[in-house]
Amino acid sequence: MSRGKKMARFAQNSQAENIIEPGKPLFEYMKGQWGKEFFKNNNPIVLELACGRGEYSTGLASHYPNKNFIGIDVKGDRIWKGSQLALKEGLKNVAFLRTFILELEKFFDEGEVDEIWLVFPDPRPRIRDAKRRLTAPRYLKLYSKIIKKNGLFRLKTDNTNLFEYSCHIAKLLGMENIVSTDNLYQNEDLLAEHHGITTRYEKEWNAKGMTIKYLKFTFPSELIQLTPEQEAESNAQDSEEEVL
Repeated sequence: MSRGKKMARFAQNSQAENIIEPGKPLFEYMKGQWGKEFFKNNNPIVLELACGRGEYSTGLASHYPNKNFIGIDVKGDRIWKGSQLALKEGLKNVAFLRTFILELEKFFDEGEVDEIWLVFPDPRPRIRDAKRRLTAPRYLKLYSKIIKKNGLFRLKTDNTNLFEYSCHIAKLLGMENIVSTDNLYQNEDLLAEHHGITTRYEKEWNAKGMTIKYLKFTFPSELIQLTPEQEAESNAQDSEEEVL
């Protein structure tokens, strides 16, 4: 994408009422205030982490008008697409927050979130990047601080190694009601939870015959505390042979 096109999108983002980003008045004051200050209701809040174009934020919002959806990504040129679509379709229950995932506690109070979606995140295949996977223990511990007890987490990915790693970490931390499939399109009940919503990349991967994996679980009141050995193992667990 050309620099000029990016700058034009950034300019639109700065005026978009459904984007919260640095420089806007509400950016520093949203923690615990999403229902009151932005959505003007007390409906459940659902996050789409690393949302990219926000296909799930906008798609789910149209299916669930009585829930509030927030797409989170650090890239303004990505969330521009979802923002513009939500404005075009008049979706008042969608917002986009431009920030890093590790900054979530600055924007959400304890138990403020009801549900989290993580759709096709970067699998971070290198061993040294294990702790950067968005289902690594430090991230799940972070999510546990802002999500309600029994809050639902969902992961959708094409990457087998990330899927298996995430299933392992979920069990290690004591997540509850774990359900998973390594071929979502062969499970009608689980596929129905997606309401036909697909990302651009998902369509490409399906065309190439790649299977889609899906994991969901709920957060317990307290996560299992890992031993130093378990922490080290989870941060070094390989998801595929490291590329030198």
